[in-house]
Amino acid sequence: MEEKPRLSRLTAILTQLQSSKIVTAKMLAEKHNVSIRTIYRDIRTLEKSGVPVITEEGKGYTMMEGYHLPPVMFTEEEANALITAEQLILKNKDVSFVQHYTEAILKIKALLKGSQKEKASLLTERIYFFNNYSDHKTSNYLMSIQSAITNFEVLNIDYHSLDEKSSNRDIEPFALYSTQEKWLLIAYCRLRKAFRVFRIDLIQKITNTYQHFESHNMTLEEYYKSYDAYYQDNPEQNGK
Repeated sequence: MEEKPRLSRLTAILTQLQSSKIVTAKMLAEKHNVSIRTIYRDIRTLEKSGVPVITEEGKGYTMMEGYHLPPVMFTEEEANALITAEQLILKNKDVSFVQHYTEAILKIKALLKGSQKEKASLLTERIYFFNNYSDHKTSNYLMSIQSAITNFEVLNIDYHSLDEKSSNRDIEPFALYSTQEKWLLIAYCRLRKAFRVFRIDLIQKITNTYQHFESHNMTLEEYYKSYDAYYQDNPEQNGK
């Protein structure tokens, strides 16, 4: 893990202090890949900037209660729903999805009040999903594909199909869906000049071409009506 620039690290430390009851220098040092001495300096910098960091001897650091007034207040049920979703997503097989959700939920936890943080921490320890019980990750492309979908970016992929055939092609990402713990991408394939479905865990490499394509002006429901029957009759065409 690469060391973050100092400003980015200080911001991340501040967020972690707001989202956790107690944070140790060792935890922060390991998370940001720096020495404990560097964390001590970072904490002093935050204190000099007016951040009310409280040092609890023998325990770690915490934030003065009430320092952060969140713009959004969560009910206990809403906070519980977020914690439940977090545990489910941690089992997902795409590395990028898990990583970005973890960072997002950390920022959300920073908005919780002290009592909510304690309950959220307890609930985290009492929820477990058996899906993907080995925590095996099979892909790392979900976030870049999502970005390409919303920005209408052409991607170049190296694909290794289930029938052991490799190909390189430019695609126009259209939609994603998940089934049986696997993410699948619906995209217009410029090589085949037709829509295809690709398993993300079979994509060997993705490169952004920085080309843009025109929206297909079609909803996912309209896609299924047009193409579902075709793929049911021609399942071998998926990913080919």
